[in-house]
Amino acid sequence: MAKVLVTGSAGFIGGYLVAELLDRGHEVVGVDNFSKYGPVAQSHEGHPRFRFVEGDARDTDLLTGLLDGCDHLVAGAAMIGGISYFHAYAYDLLATNERIMAATCDAAIQAHRAGRLSKVTYLSSSMVFESTEHWPSREGDERRIPPPLSSYGFQKLAVEYYARAAWDQYQLPYTIVRPFNCVGVGEGRALGQAEVLSGNVKLAMSHVVPDLVQKIVKGQDPLHILGEGDQVRHYTYGGDLARGIALAIEHPAARNEDFNLSTAESTTVLELAELIWRKIKGPDVPFRHVSDDPFQYDVQKRVPDTTKAREVLGFTATTTLDEMLDEVIPWVTHAVAEGRL
Repeated sequence: MAKVLVTGSAGFIGGYLVAELLDRGHEVVGVDNFSKYGPVAQSHEGHPRFRFVEGDARDTDLLTGLLDGCDHLVAGAAMIGGISYFHAYAYDLLATNERIMAATCDAAIQAHRAGRLSKVTYLSSSMVFESTEHWPSREGDERRIPPPLSSYGFQKLAVEYYARAAWDQYQLPYTIVRPFNCVGVGEGRALGQAEVLSGNVKLAMSHVVPDLVQKIVKGQDPLHILGEGDQVRHYTYGGDLARGIALAIEHPAARNEDFNLSTAESTTVLELAELIWRKIKGPDVPFRHVSDDPFQYDVQKRVPDTTKAREVLGFTATTTLDEMLDEVIPWVTHAVAEGRL
């Protein structure tokens, strides 16, 4: 079994990934500075093969020390949020994430030269395909289409250039993974001053599923959605994404390759909203909604080709949207009741 350093281990996907790696028998070191949510309690705290270090992934010396004895590094730390985050923190997303990535690669290059670090697995994003005009998006399309318009999407594309550049110059092996629309529990109210009003509910820049759930739980009727609701997404369970990332870490055929990690099922925002409404309100309450002005970077379609991950890694996202919502809705409902959302 391997020893893996995960940056951003207290984040949304990071929490799922640490649990998956521990379940697979690996030793895990996690680092996070709690900058988005503050301290987060997670089920693997106290696990004998897990060590957590509170620290900043922009600190090259810290990462270099933590990489001592590690076989793999997962570059997951980033300033990240929902669509409103892209606007509220357009510069900070770019500047902070570039500093994180440079520090991470600097430390990884040193660790690889020292002998034991065999690969870095980089968490990119479906937003690298932001400017595409054809679907599904296949691996390699990100270098054939126009660059993303949002600073977040552009920086995630830069992550992939860091990965390839570190290989080209320093022969540091890599795998790039692109999660699509993670759904799961554990996301709370983001720290910071910026909040977005959606009808009568303050969202604090979360993601679409918890936002819709909390608005319905708080009694919003009609339900406010961004745009017409015809945006197409592929909502993928955090546990499935963690399994896909773990396979990408472990699989020898993943070396110097990139993978879309996603469910193959397309869902519109309006379909999602009505499904959540019915699960909370029941079949007899009419579903009513109004459309708010969409954000500039609210991409209309994110549809991945999942063939490569299936054929190379043997990865298929198996959790249905119904199953995801049956887990997320009670969690968000409880968080609202406690005042955490």
